[in-house]
Amino acid sequence: MMRKRKVIQMAEITITKENFEKEVLNSKTPVLIDFWASWCGPCRMLSPVIAEIAEEYEGKAKIGKVNVDEEPELAAKFGIASIPTVMVFQDGEATDTSVGYRQKAEIAAMLKGRD
Repeated sequence: MMRKRKVIQMAEITITKENFEKEVLNSKTPVLIDFWASWCGPCRMLSPVIAEIAEEYEGKAKIGKVNVDEEPELAAKFGIASIPTVMVFQDGEATDTSVGYRQKAEIAAMLKGRD
């Protein structure tokens, strides 16, 4: 008997310097970006929280991830000195920032009233 494997689709978008303008600055919906790195323990703890928020806000907000090791220009542009850093953009402007691990409710609250 063959089992069907459930395909999990990532709701998060990988943000790069190449797609930043299109996905973030020109977005019609709010965009929450998680600046992270694979070696960062708190970033790994935050990752499933960001994934849950991405699923819950699908269609209402974009959820993106920026790997600071792969996109140092974006990290420098926004003065990212500590990770994880979560930023919310609306109408091309950064409107909220959170540094360090936060509970899901705190991060989701950054999007409340923007969707």
